[in-house]
Amino acid sequence: MHERVFTIRVFKTLRISHLPSQHSQTVRLLQITDTHLFADPYGCLLGVNTAASFQAVVGEIQSSQVEFDAIIATGDISQDHTAESYQRFVDGIAHWSQPCFWLPGNHDYQQEMHSILAQSTLQRCDSVLVGEHWQLVVLDSQVKGVPHGRLSDEQLSLLDIALSTNKDRHTLVLLHHHPLPAGSAWLDQHQLHNQEDFWAVVEKHNNVKGVVCGHIHQALDTEHKGRRVMAAPSTCIQFKPDSDDFALDSTNPGWREIELHQDGTIITHVGRLKGTEFQPDMNSTGY
Repeated sequence: MHERVFTIRVFKTLRISHLPSQHSQTVRLLQITDTHLFADPYGCLLGVNTAASFQAVVGEIQSSQVEFDAIIATGDISQDHTAESYQRFVDGIAHWSQPCFWLPGNHDYQQEMHSILAQSTLQRCDSVLVGEHWQLVVLDSQVKGVPHGRLSDEQLSLLDIALSTNKDRHTLVLLHHHPLPAGSAWLDQHQLHNQEDFWAVVEKHNNVKGVVCGHIHQALDTEHKGRRVMAAPSTCIQFKPDSDDFALDSTNPGWREIELHQDGTIITHVGRLKGTEFQPDMNSTGY
C-alpha cells in the first residue's frame, strides 16, 4: 500500500484537497451511499439491519479485492442522527487507508456528522484535485428538516468557482439528491428542487464529465445534457425503479465502482451482495 499525502489549501471560498496520482493515470473511486446507520447495532430500517448490511457490503468489497484510490460517501450515513451511528461508519471503513470524501444527505444531522467525521481520516472539502487530470466537486444539497434537496446560492457559486478555477481538469460533481427525475413519482418529488439552476452552472463549463448522487437507493447510469449521471444502490434497502407509489425492491445492497481516465472517459459498474440475507419488509408503505 502506497502512502498518500493530502494537502488542504484555501482559494477564495473553496476548501481544496489533493489526491495525488499513483502509478496509473486511471483514478478509481468507490461509492458507498445511504447506509442509514443507527446507534443500536440491531437497528433496522424496513426490516433490514443496516449495520449488518453495511458490514456485509464492506466485507464483500474486501473479499472481491476491489481496487480504489478513494471512497466517496454520498450522504444519509445516519438514520437516527446520533454520534454513535457516525462512529459506526468510521469504524466500518477504518481498515482501509484510502481517504473518504463525504457529504450530507437529508437524513444526516450535520452537527454530529461534522464532529465525528472531522476527528477521523475522512475529508470534507469543496474540491478534490484528483491526480493530474480530474477534479471532484463536493456539494451540500441538504435542506434541513425536509427530504427534498436544494443547492444554496453559496453552493452554486462554489460549483461555478471550482469549475472556472480548474477549467483544464475533467470534473465529477458529487451531491446527495438526484438532479434529474429518476422515473418514480413519489421519489422524484424529493429530488433536487432547483435542478435548473444546477444545470445552468454546469452548462457554462465544458469540463463536467459526470454527476454522482445518492438518495434514490437504486442503480442509475444515464446521460443528461451530455453529462453522465450515476447513482449507486444503498448498502441497506432498495427502492423499486419506475414506481409511482412507494415500493421496495428485492435487489441486494451494493456499491458503485468508478474509473476516471485521463482522456475524460468514465467507466463504471455496480457490485452487489449475493444471497438473500438482507430482504426488506416488502409490505412497507413508507418510512
